[in-house]
Amino acid sequence: MISTVPETGSTNGDLAAAIARGDFVSEGDWLVADRQTAGRGRQGRQWFDGSGNFMGSTVVRPAPHDPPAPTLALMTGLAVYETIAPLLADPGALSLKWPNDLLIGRAKLAGILLERAGDAVIVGIGVNLAAAPQVDGRDTIALAALGPVPDRDDFAASLAASFDLELARWRSVGIEPLLRRWQAVAHAPGTTLRVHEPGGGEIGGTFAGLAGDGSLLLRLEDGTTRPIHAGDVSIG
Repeated sequence: MISTVPETGSTNGDLAAAIARGDFVSEGDWLVADRQTAGRGRQGRQWFDGSGNFMGSTVVRPAPHDPPAPTLALMTGLAVYETIAPLLADPGALSLKWPNDLLIGRAKLAGILLERAGDAVIVGIGVNLAAAPQVDGRDTIALAALGPVPDRDDFAASLAASFDLELARWRSVGIEPLLRRWQAVAHAPGTTLRVHEPGGGEIGGTFAGLAGDGSLLLRLEDGTTRPIHAGDVSIG
């Protein structure tokens, strides 16, 4: 079920509030907003609420035998990738950046924010369909720059179906196929990356793939490889 509201603070926040009240939010249910006034990205950044873009959230309820919950970020990135790629004249221009940003070249097209709420994980997704924000120091792009603007409601339905499919695969076949598919559509090995760590530090290196748990492998200047479990990654 996809519910649409004309305006809200944050679809993630609305689902978190519903769960805190004791309301049951089913997997497969989505909340989509025409406009968000308090949308957030990673590290508390404000999320652009441009009209005509996709802004929505759903929930996953991890079970005891599911793969590790942090790999949901990679799974969600693939679900969004599989929704967007068929809309592009050149799907090869689209790539994933760890853990789940969608890029055209170096320009950000979509972002994902996962947050824990009780026994659920809230998955928030924003995709620049009609307009891209102006962000200091960051390149951004919308699908409108590449062709016809997708209808938001049609896009929401396609994304919900893609997410359900990838969630079922995540649960049934585990993370090894997920990691292979993710790396196949990510930026190339050897790409220069900078990681802004949660504590405020910064480290540079090159992309060396993913570890078995889904963490980013960063090859440092001294030739050693360091796993990155959390952080904000930029290219170049």
